[in-house]
Amino acid sequence: MNILAIDTSGPTCGVAIFSDGIIRFSQTVLNKRTHSVNLMPMVDAAFAFTGLSLNEMDRLACVVGPGSFTGVRLGVSTVKGLAHGSGKPCVAVNALEAMALGVGRFDGLICPMQDARAGQVYAALFRDGMRIAPDEPIALTELAKRLLTMNQKVLFTGDGMTVHREEIGDLMGEQAVFADPAFAYLRPETVAEIAAKAEETLDYLTLMPLYLRAPSAERNRRLMEAQHE
Repeated sequence: MNILAIDTSGPTCGVAIFSDGIIRFSQTVLNKRTHSVNLMPMVDAAFAFTGLSLNEMDRLACVVGPGSFTGVRLGVSTVKGLAHGSGKPCVAVNALEAMALGVGRFDGLICPMQDARAGQVYAALFRDGMRIAPDEPIALTELAKRLLTMNQKVLFTGDGMTVHREEIGDLMGEQAVFADPAFAYLRPETVAEIAAKAEETLDYLTLMPLYLRAPSAERNRRLMEAQHE
């Protein structure tokens, strides 16, 4: 099975190709360029380096969220376009699940998080490879309070960890463990691994972003409407 995997849900832009059980290509970029500038050249490089083509892909995988509204839209739109043109099925991958898988096994809890700004993060909780808490937008202080009551070591990963590392350490002390730099961000090869194991695929029409809260423009519109009622 050949899979092209794309992630633009956070600060990094990632592309991977999985082929017959092997990661043939994986590239993650964190630079000053926007994902819209980085993404397609990275996809082209993936095909060039592997000698594979879009027509040889069996599945197209995309991280659908949670994460940056703009980034998620870009990734989903790109995969929709590639799938529409090639007729390939799609797999929607959850960002937090991919982060948790990427750090491997840990004797305790794994808490992947995306920075949601305004003192909040998008977070979930996993133990022994199993999800034990749903994705949710939550204030960092409230998340730390919940985790402290569980009396277990917690491994943090994701860009939310890198942004809030000092505050997490202050709130949780020795109960907090932080992923190594190589595993701190979502890795596109884990997106491909999840897609390879997925039992169901989607067509491009039903591939949609996963938003845990409305985009800021939508929230502002609702606020203005409420003020004029």
